[in-house]
Amino acid sequence: MFESRTEPLAPRHIFLQRAVKYFGLAFVVIGVALAIGVLGYHFIAEFSWIDSLLNASMILGGMGPVGDLPSDEAKLFASFYALFSGLVFISVMGIVLAPAAHRALHLFHLDEEDQKS
Repeated sequence: MFESRTEPLAPRHIFLQRAVKYFGLAFVVIGVALAIGVLGYHFIAEFSWIDSLLNASMILGGMGPVGDLPSDEAKLFASFYALFSGLVFISVMGIVLAPAAHRALHLFHLDEEDQKS
């Protein structure tokens, strides 16, 4: 997937293609997580579709719920969805930062080899 430390640094256009691909993957992960939240709020908390989208977006973005939850089942779902959203946030940050972090570490390895020779 990425070049190994013995290979030369990938050209800038390859790095940009890789970064765009990983941003796309991150948006897919966010979309799936948002869909889970919208469906859960709609069918478990019995919110309208727009209110479900609002609540799922707010929790996924780390802001917190907007509406009052009518039942214990809805409160349990919101609790688990909030924990799930925290993990999604960490995962998405890892996905988005992976190409840049790899490139930076690869540059350090190239610098080491230049100093040895």
